[in-house]
Amino acid sequence: MEGTVITVVVVALFALLVLKSGMRVVNQVERGVVFRWGKALPSHRQPGITFLIPFADRMRKVNVQVVTMPVPTQEGITRDNVSVKVDAVVYFRVTDPVRAAIEVQDYTFAVGQVAQSSLRSIIGKSDLDDLLSDRERLHEGLALMIDSPAAGWGIHIDRVEIKDVQLPESLKRSMSRQAEAERERRARVITADGEFQAAQQLANASRIMSDTPEAMQLRLLQTVVEVAAEKNSTLVMPFPVELLRYFDRTVQKIDADLSAPRPTQETRPSPAPAEQVQQGPSPAVPVQDGPEQP
Repeated sequence: MEGTVITVVVVALFALLVLKSGMRVVNQVERGVVFRWGKALPSHRQPGITFLIPFADRMRKVNVQVVTMPVPTQEGITRDNVSVKVDAVVYFRVTDPVRAAIEVQDYTFAVGQVAQSSLRSIIGKSDLDDLLSDRERLHEGLALMIDSPAAGWGIHIDRVEIKDVQLPESLKRSMSRQAEAERERRARVITADGEFQAAQQLANASRIMSDTPEAMQLRLLQTVVEVAAEKNSTLVMPFPVELLRYFDRTVQKIDADLSAPRPTQETRPSPAPAEQVQQGPSPAVPVQDGPEQP
């Protein structure tokens, strides 16, 4: 009887040891790929407790979380012959643990190498303006280039982003001068537009004031009030422009009167020469009377 009990206890302990050796725990962020006698099973193990056949099964755990992998800085020449340095970051995750464990030895290293070569290729196909401004289209093209080989490994590329574009110092100075010139051009255009609008408003105001002279006087009084509100000891009184024009016309009229030539005694014709001119033909009379005496 005692031998039977001992046998049962030994068998139970052996069964527990076998179960313990075959029991595995798969975490929530992992999936288990089981190899039975060296051959991978078609389905992977879900998170939780799973049992393996001792000495026959071997399980490899594959992480299915999103992996953030920085791409080292790659130097290349753009399509418009500009030397740049570009770095990026790749977000990917495992969608098929069985293929990720079988098809590629190290899928993280493989994705990194494909990302580097794809980044250099996208640099050579793009212009500098595209790298600086049109990055969304480049991100889509880069993700498509990386996802093409990674799809066969059970890897899905979630997103690829270009982090930084390093330009040569000479090109940075040229671009800063170009941007400064553009800002100056815009400032001059805005200033000229403001002056044009102000000139139009002043022209409209002058036409209104010319129709109503009282408006000029009201404007003059308003200017005096605005100047007097500054608490200054000296009050600048505007002088009416019409009065200045009146004085100017008066002075010009006086100058014209003074500069006009006046008759004097030297220029006035004397009476003596006039008598001589009237008596000039008289000496010819005796000549005409000479032949009548004979």
